[in-house]
Amino acid sequence: MTLSVPLDREQLGHLRHFDNLSRRLPNDWSLMQGKGQGQDDFGSYRFQLAYMAYALALTHRHRLPAAPGAFQPTFQRLIDKILEPDVWLYWRDVSQGGSVFNAHLADQLGEEWDPVVRDNIMYSAYVQSMAHLYAYLFDDDRYAAPGALTFRYWSFFWGGAERRFSYDQDSLAENLYWQLVEGGFVGIACEPNCVFQICNQPAILGFRMQDLRTGGSRAEEIVRGYQKAWEQYGRLDGNGHYNMMISADTREVRPNQTLAPWVDAWCGALMNSWNRDFVHRNYPRQVREFLVPGSDGALSVRSAPAMEVMGQTVVNDTCDFGWVAAWASEMGDTETRTGLFTHADRYFAPTWRDGGLYYPRNDTPADADGNRTDIEPMSGNVLLGYARLNVPDGLNGLYQQPWDRAHFSNPALTEVDPEVEVSRAVFADGALDFRLRSREGGEPGRVVIGRLPGRGDWTLRRDGEVLASGADATVHSSADASVRAGDGGVELRCPAGPARDYTLAVTR
Repeated sequence: MTLSVPLDREQLGHLRHFDNLSRRLPNDWSLMQGKGQGQDDFGSYRFQLAYMAYALALTHRHRLPAAPGAFQPTFQRLIDKILEPDVWLYWRDVSQGGSVFNAHLADQLGEEWDPVVRDNIMYSAYVQSMAHLYAYLFDDDRYAAPGALTFRYWSFFWGGAERRFSYDQDSLAENLYWQLVEGGFVGIACEPNCVFQICNQPAILGFRMQDLRTGGSRAEEIVRGYQKAWEQYGRLDGNGHYNMMISADTREVRPNQTLAPWVDAWCGALMNSWNRDFVHRNYPRQVREFLVPGSDGALSVRSAPAMEVMGQTVVNDTCDFGWVAAWASEMGDTETRTGLFTHADRYFAPTWRDGGLYYPRNDTPADADGNRTDIEPMSGNVLLGYARLNVPDGLNGLYQQPWDRAHFSNPALTEVDPEVEVSRAVFADGALDFRLRSREGGEPGRVVIGRLPGRGDWTLRRDGEVLASGADATVHSSADASVRAGDGGVELRCPAGPARDYTLAVTR
């Protein structure tokens, strides 16, 4: 599916916020810290970074397919950030076990610094899928180079010699594949002994993207094995909700006992990529149990009570509201999605900062009237933006309806300056149609239209006015546009002000 409707102000604001976060200096996680400690809960940096990348992928695939230059640099920065030690160093501790689900194995486990060599699919699958999404979307194998995905840590103050673990997109995928095979395709554990259905879905997406580049069929093999392995346990529990996890050693299945919305929403949104009919069939009944009606069509999400474990109240970010919004967007449930945004825009203090839109963290559960006000960075920074930018069956379309090779040779916006907003970019019927706007107060932003035929006629128009043509390399003067034509490309300077419509028509 490709939508020709231009992005609106809020959608552009979310994209700008993703870009702003991607540009933070190393170790600067401003606006991204949640309630949980140690980067081992559902609002951790790795999840925020990964789902920003997924939102970019969905937007590029379905809304702005002819604007790779608007997404590629941000995507690279997000991959750079997910490789930072702050994101994965939690694994050194979590790998040793000691939780209620693996305490009995603690004497068999040891401190593991390599964050992807075993288990930890709640991190490794995101690195794998982001790298292969990047390769597929931008026709670029930079992460296939040896050592392109390297995890390294060294401190002057403790820890001894540098830890360095070198991988690339293919060696990482190979490692995950053999872990799946050795585990009988039930899945790879997150923390030791805990195989969550949710966390294995991104790996399947990553294998599918790899197959699209290589012509392989590993995703098909893995899905077939996964389906067969889970037949004996059931993907759904006795109440019709997704089983949360299975213990690797005993094969004990743990249901969604507390009716936590994140379990169904997260799993359903991701599994829809390859298992659409099953997910859609169960969605209406499942989602009804989580929604709280409000006034004027608003909808909120009720969260399960915080767990009490070993005499402690678990403090973490559930991300329930954001995941239900993302789930509704994937299901094409416009009524629920609209109701959730009515609530979010009323009670979650939507905030504009440096041109970006987000919902700032608020730990207060509810206002005086009982309306939910609790919002964590994963939902406020990422998932609500993801839900606004997604299209019905967005992940399913990304997975099942790949671009053909011709897509990567069609004219496109191959470079886009950060200050330029691209709200439309589609190539169809021999014409590249796009809409641009530069932010007020700055210099005209630069956009490069690339992939033009080496020989042939092209004509660039803005709001019907001819700016340049390629038959004789003529550039037509304009009071507020600067155009430079070269071999195989056009450089355009986009002035500040209202959005303007451009068309580059090609005669091959």
